[in-house]
Amino acid sequence: MSRKKALAIYLSGTWGQIWTICVIVFLLRSSGMIVDYTTPAGMVAIGIGGISSVLWGAIIAVKYKKYSIGKILIDFFSVKQRISSYLFVLLFLCLDFFYIVFNGSLMISAWYVPIALFFKAILFGGIEEIGWRYFFQPTLQERYNYIISTIITFVAWGIWHFAYFYIEGTLLQVQCFDFLIGLLVNCFILSALFIKTNSLWICVVTHSLINVFSQIAMGGNQYVLYFSKIIIIALAITLSVEKLSQKETFNLSGR
Repeated sequence: MSRKKALAIYLSGTWGQIWTICVIVFLLRSSGMIVDYTTPAGMVAIGIGGISSVLWGAIIAVKYKKYSIGKILIDFFSVKQRISSYLFVLLFLCLDFFYIVFNGSLMISAWYVPIALFFKAILFGGIEEIGWRYFFQPTLQERYNYIISTIITFVAWGIWHFAYFYIEGTLLQVQCFDFLIGLLVNCFILSALFIKTNSLWICVVTHSLINVFSQIAMGGNQYVLYFSKIIIIALAITLSVEKLSQKETFNLSGR
């Protein structure tokens, strides 16, 4: 299978599946049925639509990259990583939520809430990394440079997210500008971590923690928030370009 065909099948499968669910949800709502995260029908729709990037990421990773399902599962649950990998996660998280230090707070009603949110975030967020960071962007980087690949991933992932929000019933509540800026920064964070650590699990845990902190973070200084995002993007580009250059040098020296 060619790279172009693999990318095309992934996108057509991922988008096609979630858009099909969008159409079904639209028809059901038009008939008067309530379909959102508060109803059983809505949860089924969210599950089928939300798993699209995971499903097609795994399918094409097997077909194109010749990975086995066993390898994908092992990489997904590979919690044992270098301390430095987790330190990079901590660094990006601190930068991403540094704005909370300035007149912000974390709203935690009980000690177990963040833990419950974390496991929920793995199922409704972190698992997406199998598609976007494990297969899609690395495959793009076989043809394009890091920045272009990240932006393409951002656009594709953004389109997918808006379809997901429609199914979930929260589309009208989304603040588009803030969401897109956050998604762009997340693309740089997660892609840089994957390049730096070569770990799917690190991306899964980071994605999940970002989702958790986004739900419990309140207030904070907006100027610090946007300044931190600029630093994050600059840091992600620096780390990724440096690591990719090292890999290229190593590959050339090994020939």
